[in-house]
Amino acid sequence: MAATAGGGGGGGAKAAVAEQIAQAVRSTSNLLQLMEQSSPAQVHLAKLPKNLLEKASFAKNTEHVLHQLPQVISSLDAYMDRSLQSASQIKTVTQLLSNMENTQLRSMLPSSQTKKDQKSSEP
Repeated sequence: MAATAGGGGGGGAKAAVAEQIAQAVRSTSNLLQLMEQSSPAQVHLAKLPKNLLEKASFAKNTEHVLHQLPQVISSLDAYMDRSLQSASQIKTVTQLLSNMENTQLRSMLPSSQTKKDQKSSEP
């Protein structure tokens, strides 16, 4: 179940894509500024986001999160594997605790009650 997620080889491609996105955002922002200065449709341009350059840092943060995601998934997968392996051990511990509890209860009962219980349980 512990599948290895590929995260090393695509780092350069991810960085290149993030840089292209940031460049596109910068270019769009510059274009909007030029259009605001020369276009009669300033009312429509005013509705567009003013903080377009801030979105470039958002794209960088998204790249960082996407870069870490395969490692997070791999860690969760390993944790689930360990949890499933320990399930049988938990069952054994539960049985031991139940046996200990039964033994303690038997030792607390008077011996005459214990003998009656043994006789009633015999076929």
